Amino acid sequence: MPPNLQDRDWTTLLRRIASGKCTPFLGAGVSADVLPLGGAIAAEWSERHGYPFDDSRDLPRVAQFYSLAATDAIEPKEELCKILDSSPPPDFSRVDQPHRVLADLDLPLYMTTNYDDFMAQAILARRPRPPAPEREICRWNSFVKQYSARGSVFDGVDGFEPTPARPLVYHLHGHVSSPESLVLAEDDYLDFLVEVNRNPNLIHPHIRAAFAGTSLLFIGYSLTDLTFRVLFRLIVKTMERSLQRINVAVQLLPNPRIGITPEKAQDYLDRYLSANMNVKTYWGTAQQFATELRVRWEDYKAAQSATAKGG
Repeated sequence: MPPNLQDRDWTTLLRRIASGKCTPFLGAGVSADVLPLGGAIAAEWSERHGYPFDDSRDLPRVAQFYSLAATDAIEPKEELCKILDSSPPPDFSRVDQPHRVLADLDLPLYMTTNYDDFMAQAILARRPRPPAPEREICRWNSFVKQYSARGSVFDGVDGFEPTPARPLVYHLHGHVSSPESLVLAEDDYLDFLVEVNRNPNLIHPHIRAAFAGTSLLFIGYSLTDLTFRVLFRLIVKTMERSLQRINVAVQLLPNPRIGITPEKAQDYLDRYLSANMNVKTYWGTAQQFATELRVRWEDYKAAQSATAKGG
């Protein structure tokens, strides 16, 4: 098995967090304690709608089939939003709850491909005083561009820039408040990539700068997920415009059952992300990673405080 994150890797990551130069990316595994995973939803839809193929737990493919069989293409997105709306939020009072751990890092930007609102809720729970965190949705289609009367948070006259005091939660693949914004079916992922390639201004410069100039921290993804592959493709394209080398920490849960061993996963990441990135991998669940991150972050802050007092 490839080595897990070493102490020096953790030190680099914690140093970047302390300087605000770390950008977390949240995947479905972060919300697995309260929300059904995509595979479970796909399996239920497959049985109900007679999905004829053997990949019945592949949500983008099953959602594509469902959208063709439904009255209109928005139906599976609306149903998924109802599932999310009916699910209770995580218990943010738990010290190791992943969203809470990330909120306590006091970072300026949180990226997510999840549709739920849990990251913003966690920040509010931990920092109830104003200003509240901002929320933005990637406006990858004409419907999303009209979802909010106030427009983009970046359109304000005050020249908004995410800060630890006023962080931004950026939903790259849509948000539960707008079913049209969801990147869900296979065609959605294709259309999303086409629009990103066609319109270089679709991803705001502040977001692109985070891709290229901060340490990226991926939590709750699987190498087999289309979401993960599309996200990495987007970042690789952004990195082509940058001369900076960055560190990438990826939390993954090995799954030998489907042939993805840690060795194969590490080799895939090293080759796919190219020499522009220094990729480090944590082998374990999102919950295990959050627990270790919290402990190491608290120890790091205590050591920095003791050093400051001693100096």
